[in-house]
Amino acid sequence: MRAEMTACAVFSFQQFHDKIIHMVEHNMILSASGWRKVFAQSRDEQDSTPEIGAENTTLAVIAADVFADYVREKTNEETPVIVCGTDTRPTGPAIASAVLRTLLAKKIIVRYVGIAAAPEIMAYARKFDAFIYISASHNPVGHNGIKFGLNDGGVLDADECAPLIDAFKKKCTSPNAMQNAEALLSSCPQHDAEWVYKESDGCKREALAAYNSFIRNVITGTSVAGEQESLFEKMRPSKNDSASKRLGIVCDMNGSARTCSIDRDFFAAQNIAFYAMHDKPGQIAHEIIPEGKNLDWCARELERLQNAGHADALLGYMPDCDGDRGNIVFWNETQKRADMLGAQEVFALSVLAELSYAHMLHAGDSSYKGAVAVNGPTSMRIDEIAAAFNARVFRAEVGEANVVNAANAARAQGYTVRICGEGSNGGNITYPSAVRDPMSTIFAIIKLLKIDGLYKTWCEKSHQHYNDDFTLTDILDSLPRWTTTGVADPEAMLRITTSDHAALKQKFQAIFEKEWGAKRKELEKKYGIASYEAVLTNGTTEMRGAPDFSKSGSGGLKLIFFDKGKTPCAFMWMRGSKTEPVFRIMCDVQGNDKRAREEEKALIAWERKMLEQADT
Repeated sequence: MRAEMTACAVFSFQQFHDKIIHMVEHNMILSASGWRKVFAQSRDEQDSTPEIGAENTTLAVIAADVFADYVREKTNEETPVIVCGTDTRPTGPAIASAVLRTLLAKKIIVRYVGIAAAPEIMAYARKFDAFIYISASHNPVGHNGIKFGLNDGGVLDADECAPLIDAFKKKCTSPNAMQNAEALLSSCPQHDAEWVYKESDGCKREALAAYNSFIRNVITGTSVAGEQESLFEKMRPSKNDSASKRLGIVCDMNGSARTCSIDRDFFAAQNIAFYAMHDKPGQIAHEIIPEGKNLDWCARELERLQNAGHADALLGYMPDCDGDRGNIVFWNETQKRADMLGAQEVFALSVLAELSYAHMLHAGDSSYKGAVAVNGPTSMRIDEIAAAFNARVFRAEVGEANVVNAANAARAQGYTVRICGEGSNGGNITYPSAVRDPMSTIFAIIKLLKIDGLYKTWCEKSHQHYNDDFTLTDILDSLPRWTTTGVADPEAMLRITTSDHAALKQKFQAIFEKEWGAKRKELEKKYGIASYEAVLTNGTTEMRGAPDFSKSGSGGLKLIFFDKGKTPCAFMWMRGSKTEPVFRIMCDVQGNDKRAREEEKALIAWERKMLEQADT
């Protein structure tokens, strides 16, 4: 702590200024989803050192400085209150030290919660003016970053974030950037900083209480305590149930911020057994992104518990480091093993649950219009589920803020949007939350399993057989069948040298149209693809039937393929990531048999080939 508190001493080295400019221009990703880079002093993304060095300290100070000005202008408050917290990355405390002292130097009231899950700090910040959350989400351990938000429960969107980014770049390129940062840190009263740290435990308790109260509202859809309790009673396993009908949850916390959150106590309050592993803060045992092989740990623990006689161990989840996403494993009772669910399946299951739940809550309400808001690469299995409930699907560009804003725009049109999210990344955002939350995901599944009539309603509306003695495996088997490229699949990422993505897509269009003319008959014969439509997503705007691919700019481009009957049967999608130095692509194909899997592989290979050619 002493080293952090004297960090300003390193700012006398003027030669570091050029390094700061280089970092901002070449090593730092600035987007609404977070300002991220490798903060470990060694610049090794796998380094678990707590040291961030002088240059990174400067960047943290400037980021806090510009946000303080933004909040003061936005709120018109002389002394606004900003909540601050971190995930469990080793560099979190050093970045937090620079941020807190900068805010205090600018006469901002700071409430520091220490380690907190993203949904927790965002729920707590609703009572104040804004928040700064120090995290790099699912990125490797040496990365870190900063997320900014006001008191609406979510991060700033792209439009709100743009002036912050401009101000940040301008201050970083100033010849006096390091001296100004040193001056800000030096002007922070020592007793103010000590007071913020001393009050941190109390702020953390308040944050946990705020989150516990808020998530009850999110899960049940009501803020009335009596109604909440009645609905939770329907979800709770009975103590008189057989072991296989009771419910236990395994969580591979992987040392994430959820180690310090409400999970254990919240499940206990609902009579749900909770089995945690890697549950010490910072106990990051394996890669952070909750995809692929990283879910093996949770799956193996689920199997171990089942083999040890814990028949209630039926579900498992693994959050990322900030604890806003939790992808799922489940006990497959027919195969006697733990299986992993892909991100698209997790989201589809959540959408099915919440549309069925909303149908129950609004039974008899003739004014009810259901809808779902999703991002461009969300599988079209969502469209099938929504159609069964006569609900509309709104699509936006990739990015949590884009999807939340699209949902808000739909609500302004009179739609009830109980759930939104990004199927390509897993996890869901359940209203009134504005951030993904594994508690929302787990309880969506619990609703389907425990509330009478929800799964039956889905079976009736999708014209499928219903069995009273159903399991989660039965529910999964009832989902629409699609084969989708996984976000963590090697085929889903390209290293593109073209920085102008509009120009890249313009060249891609010329290549695609030429190849479409040559391959059309073959595509129809092999896969039933007869026509296509170009769809662009920028922010919350979706443009169908776009004649010019380049108009998507840095947003999403999707080509939807149709069969002879004009029914969508597949799509290919692309967009440059704004949080990682990669260009993301994916394909979605109707069906999950051998033919569909072969088609998905053929389409993604074709998309890669055309993009690589366009990038030359």
